[in-house]
Amino acid sequence: MAKNTTKTPPESPADRILDTPFDTALGDRYLVYALSTITARSLPDLRDGLKPVHRRILWGMRLLKLDPGPSTGAALGASSIGYKKSARVVGDVMGKYHPHGDQSIYDALVRLSQDFSLRYPLIDGQGNFGNIDGDNAAAMRYTEARLTTAAGTLMDGLDEAGALFRATYNGEEEEPEVFPGMFPNLLANGSSGIAVGMATNIPPHNAAEILDAAMALLADPGLPGSALLEWVKGPDFPTGGICVESPASIAESYATGRGSFRLRARWRKEDLGQGMWRIVVEEIPFQVVKGKLIEALAELVNEKKLPILGDIDDESDDKIRIVIEPRSRNVDAEVLMESLFKLTDLETRFSLNMNVLDHGRPGVLSLRQVIAKWLVHQRQVLVARSQHRLDKIDARLEILGGFLIAYLNLDEVIRIIREEDEPKATLMSTFELTSNQAEAILNMRLRSLRRLEEMEIGKENKALTLEAAGLRGLIDSESEQTARLSTDLARLRALYGPTTPLGRRRTSIETAPNVKMISLEEMIDKEPLTIIASQKGWVRAMKGHIDLTAGDAVKFKEGDGAAFAFHAYTTDKVMVAASDGRFYTLGADKLPGGRGFGDPLRLMIDLAEGTEIVALSVWKTDLRLLVAASDGRGFIVEAADVLAETRKGRQVLNLKDNAKFTILKAIPPGDDMVAVIGDNRKLLVCDLSDLPVMGRGQGVALQKYKDGGMSDARSFVMAEGLNWAMGGAGNRTRTESDLTFWKGTRGSAGRLPPTGFPRDNKFG
Repeated sequence: MAKNTTKTPPESPADRILDTPFDTALGDRYLVYALSTITARSLPDLRDGLKPVHRRILWGMRLLKLDPGPSTGAALGASSIGYKKSARVVGDVMGKYHPHGDQSIYDALVRLSQDFSLRYPLIDGQGNFGNIDGDNAAAMRYTEARLTTAAGTLMDGLDEAGALFRATYNGEEEEPEVFPGMFPNLLANGSSGIAVGMATNIPPHNAAEILDAAMALLADPGLPGSALLEWVKGPDFPTGGICVESPASIAESYATGRGSFRLRARWRKEDLGQGMWRIVVEEIPFQVVKGKLIEALAELVNEKKLPILGDIDDESDDKIRIVIEPRSRNVDAEVLMESLFKLTDLETRFSLNMNVLDHGRPGVLSLRQVIAKWLVHQRQVLVARSQHRLDKIDARLEILGGFLIAYLNLDEVIRIIREEDEPKATLMSTFELTSNQAEAILNMRLRSLRRLEEMEIGKENKALTLEAAGLRGLIDSESEQTARLSTDLARLRALYGPTTPLGRRRTSIETAPNVKMISLEEMIDKEPLTIIASQKGWVRAMKGHIDLTAGDAVKFKEGDGAAFAFHAYTTDKVMVAASDGRFYTLGADKLPGGRGFGDPLRLMIDLAEGTEIVALSVWKTDLRLLVAASDGRGFIVEAADVLAETRKGRQVLNLKDNAKFTILKAIPPGDDMVAVIGDNRKLLVCDLSDLPVMGRGQGVALQKYKDGGMSDARSFVMAEGLNWAMGGAGNRTRTESDLTFWKGTRGSAGRLPPTGFPRDNKFG
């Protein structure tokens, strides 16, 4: 029969196309990604407080035999066992358990070793693992690592069936689903992470306090969550500091699993003698990078944002020591620090979001729920380890039972072994032995046939029988389990008690002092200034009130000249009005000094391109301003409505078409009339009360024009008449008392001005 050589045609890619709605396909795939991110990357497991990457790093180090040795002192993990290169650890973890980038694995390893990131480090690092200044760790080829005692305690029980194992990503290895150890890592070290649609942020706590609360809840399962606060005072951050959150707020946060804690730096006032003093900061808030904090403090000094602050000096070595000097001895230390708390990261807020995985399901839990569920896990681990030990004992007792039978019938056993062709089967049938017992007898060495060995087997059999009875009682009795857990928790607490260097509470729980604060403006020393702005937009503040009439008092760049010049004080605010109708506010004390030509105004405010400065003057609280555009529209605005808080300024006058903001005049108290003159040389006088008071808008028509627009406007008192500058030497003015001819309704065209009115159509 001929062979069939017909080949099966290759499958076309079109045959694998699924006809399904795009949103359904996208939703299904995104859901898989979201669940993977939540369960396998971002949220910690309630039972051991670890994310998969951390668990795999510790497991990989354990297999590399980097276990901690006997505890010695504060390190709780220092031993004679050698370190291994971090690169070796990262390579093993990446190749066997965690198929992700080596740098992300190393970053996780580094964090587990940093004593300023973890309250109880799980890795003992040797080399440069970064610092609180924000410097990065050295490359993984330079650093070495091993486990700490806390990590060893967390993994205790892995060899005793304390945890289930699962296959790794490639099926070649096994890894534990969770660590069974009794160390309360979730609350002791905290955790943070951002998943898809959810996040977690748990602060570190004092392990001894958590263990005390666990023992109390173990003794009284009906204990309410509020009662646990008798032991758990609040977070205990590795960098110390002072938590100034109120007890009521702390209780609510722990009851709901959501909230925040206000954390401050720890400081003291250092007396220098002769009335002089300075402040020394010894602890900074958790997760604050000291280098950036020093930069922020230096910026306050350089830019004079806090007038009562004199100088900053970082004298830190292995301990934090930031020296803060006041401007003068009359400054109150509490006021200075309260101001720094408001302006810098010397005070921060740590948000609490106790979102954890409970048997693979995410959820926000209260403090009581976290501890209670952790205790359930520890009870399950205790039963599993006890059953594992019982199985081992039963197996050993089976063998010992066979040995005892062999010793009682030693001559017959020897005969069977020497003469029988199938000694194992004969032994089993003759003495009713199991297969394991018979195999053990056949493998027994001749040296074991001495009398002393028989006595030792009897003793071991008796001891193991007694231990097995105890284990069976423990497995079957919840009360015995509770007693054993209490004993184990108490033994662990002794390692992390408040008298030990590592267990001592670092973060104090205190009430924020009630300090009467003063505003930043009140902190500024009142000194005279002369503010000069040039035609090209350069501004400076010269010390003292100089004579502005002297022609050579102020120098400008070639081709530039004075545009605005006025006297002010360092406590004043300077108002800047731009031609686009936007107002800006600057602190007079923040303006550049009188040396040189100053700085461009555009560096201080966000002035739009092509926009010109209309006015520059001192802002006053009781100020009323007349604002008007070139198209003849305007209104009255109060001082508070032109005060801007940011560089972007505040839009006050909305301009129509191609109009420009051209008129800004202060309205003195008592003025009751407004005079307006246009480019067409028409003068109109109307009641000031006809103008609306607005915070923002286009305003109303003050004068009507056929050609041109508004040239000038001002308010005045009708009874005193309208005056204007005549020009020339002597600063002479002229006053027109009878204005009946020019008085009209708002929005009228007006009439030609009195004889002698300036040709530039300005009131002067």
